[in-house]
Amino acid sequence: MNLKLSKPLIVFDIESTGLVVGKDKIIELCLIKVMPDGNEIEKLYRINPGQHIPEETTEIHGISDKDVENCPTFAQLAPELMNFIGNSDLCGYNSNKFDVPLLVEEFLRAGVDFSLHNRRIIDVQNIFHKMEPRNLKGAYKFYCNKELTDAHTANADTRATLEVFKAQLERYEGVEYEDSDGKISIPIVNDMNKLSVFTKNGNWADLVGHLYYNKDKKECFNFGKHKGCEVEKVFETEPAYYAWMMNSDFPLSTKKLITEIRTRRLLKNN
Repeated sequence: MNLKLSKPLIVFDIESTGLVVGKDKIIELCLIKVMPDGNEIEKLYRINPGQHIPEETTEIHGISDKDVENCPTFAQLAPELMNFIGNSDLCGYNSNKFDVPLLVEEFLRAGVDFSLHNRRIIDVQNIFHKMEPRNLKGAYKFYCNKELTDAHTANADTRATLEVFKAQLERYEGVEYEDSDGKISIPIVNDMNKLSVFTKNGNWADLVGHLYYNKDKKECFNFGKHKGCEVEKVFETEPAYYAWMMNSDFPLSTKKLITEIRTRRLLKNN
């Protein structure tokens, strides 16, 4: 299908040092400029962020400090990028939340006012999620081909969840799944242990994702000024941070875990 365009559309994706827009930097940028006549121009840039690329981030996209040490900085590329993008509209996947804000941030760091005024911004992920709702009602329709008429009543939602679960086991029996590392498996089997592992929320240490395990299996903060830092080390250098968390509106399950971590540290030092 040809896109109906009144001006160029830049479809782009970013790889970065991390996911914090105010702190992290772009290290790879791909842009495909789709012209109103259908022609496409593709550009791919490796960029030196001027800061360390964390090893856990490298494990995701495969780009290390060495890969970009001789690459230009974003500031050096900014005039070329600005000229290529011009007045184009922007399109990406999850771009409203991350790619567009980080791109604008990088231009501002380079002293370039990259305005979004008069640019249309299209997020393909939002089309996906809105057209294929990621809620129980959408799942019930997709897997069971039924309408959930009494949504948000506990008994109806519980019954629908059970039906969806059974339908998933049937639909995905023998179906291959490829993870982010390219490993192929057949994870949907009638085995609760294996399903529990497959549906776990990443490497979270607590239930809600305030803490996560790093590659050394150490609990780290996933928020705030100590994001990415080991909990034990923070409590050692800044004991008041533990007291602040305990007096703040964190879940009791998270408070229980940080208390266990703090106690473990104290016992280790005695």
